[in-house]
Amino acid sequence: MSLATAYSRGKQGINAPLVSIEVHITNGLPGLSIVGLPEAAVRESKDRVRSALINSHFEFPPRRITINLAPADLPKEGGRYDLAIALAILAASGQIDPASLKRHECIGELSLSGELRPVNGLLPAAIQVRNSGRCLIAPESNLSEIQLIDDIEVIGALHLLDVCAHLNGQKRIEAATQEKPQATPNRIDFNEVQGQHQAKRALEIAAAGNHNLLMIGPPGTGKSMLSERFSTILPPLTEQQALENASIASVGANGINLNQWRKPAYRSPHHTASAAALVGGGSNPMPGEISLAHHGVLFLDELPEFDRKVLEVLREPLETGKITISRAARQTDFPARFQLIAAMNPCPCGHLGDPSGRCHCTSEQVLRYRSKISGPLLDRIDIHIEVPRIPYETLSSQQKTASESSKNIAERVYTARQLAVQRQGSANSALNPSQIKAFCQLDEESNQILKTATDKLGLSPRAYHRILKVARTISDLSGDNNISIAALSEAIGYRRLDRSH
Repeated sequence: MSLATAYSRGKQGINAPLVSIEVHITNGLPGLSIVGLPEAAVRESKDRVRSALINSHFEFPPRRITINLAPADLPKEGGRYDLAIALAILAASGQIDPASLKRHECIGELSLSGELRPVNGLLPAAIQVRNSGRCLIAPESNLSEIQLIDDIEVIGALHLLDVCAHLNGQKRIEAATQEKPQATPNRIDFNEVQGQHQAKRALEIAAAGNHNLLMIGPPGTGKSMLSERFSTILPPLTEQQALENASIASVGANGINLNQWRKPAYRSPHHTASAAALVGGGSNPMPGEISLAHHGVLFLDELPEFDRKVLEVLREPLETGKITISRAARQTDFPARFQLIAAMNPCPCGHLGDPSGRCHCTSEQVLRYRSKISGPLLDRIDIHIEVPRIPYETLSSQQKTASESSKNIAERVYTARQLAVQRQGSANSALNPSQIKAFCQLDEESNQILKTATDKLGLSPRAYHRILKVARTISDLSGDNNISIAALSEAIGYRRLDRSH
């Protein structure tokens, strides 16, 4: 009778809990059983492990083998435990030194020949391994994402034999070093957008203060084009923010895009997306679009075409910056501090206010169309702007000087964002009530202007605070310490959809 333990990390959201793999070998009828809430892929690992050991010329013990995956109440999924199970069997049968497993955590799927295959969701697990002070053994093909983490001891291996030789001290595997990837240059630029100077100005303000924004205009005026280029003027992510984004992407369906390292995410779900697709869900909760857009942009085109119940699920994460997925057995928190950029037509046909008079929508139809977006959701959008049709002269003009580039706008955005961070430690959109009192003070004349606007537009306290935050951002872009009347008036002008009822 013999017992050995190896360690691995599970894939539950981005928490990556520690899982100990205990192997107990006893005399009795030969067989292998796995306990500890294994799902189908984990139960099938016994066949992969058996073949990998035999094909690697190890002895597979012809006795009763029981594998316990602890903690027992945590569901286990995927092939990530294969390597740890194989090593625990080898340690329990005396083919490798059991003591060599104590400071290691092993993650990797095994092929039938013993080769290590990559697994998804490895980055959050690697962060937890680093924090525990252990050494991670993983497939070499996963090293590119693991080495996004600083100060981690990681060993990349190609085959089970390589791992065993390293643990037995026969042939040590040197810890690999690799430079972090460089983001690819932007292939799109704001200078490709002709006209729409007011919209560009509003997007610059939104980028500088991390404000939510809604564009309203007829079809074909450049709303989608502007939103696609919005991320090119956002400040680059910090190392910590980029690592948070990569961790979320790692457990998502498509994995990490290393070409986008340090770039804000840009997500644009179709209007047929369900609430679960937007906020996350499933029996084993997975991150949704709002979490994949963490520290980045969530663009919702044709906003009224989304199901109203789907849009309403955005209200809480827009305020809290996170989403909690609750299930009967447990709950999972995903970060969701995203910037909402939305677009919509002014009416069902899309041509309300067009000088050609093509719109024949009644006022009731327009009201019904706009009421698909609830007041509480609109209240959480800081900036509402019109994106009108561009005149032919603007489209056909062959001006020698092109529109302003993303690089120039991004420099102003970065300067304004740094002013805010140095002043209060965050972007202006994250100002709390006490910080608003401290940093968004108005003189008597400005205060009277805001009072009049609040009374006439029927603004809620939330909208009142958001006007102050936007005005603070406009002043930062101008380099002003105090909020000017011009900045406040411009911020009030961006609340055009607020009306008394």
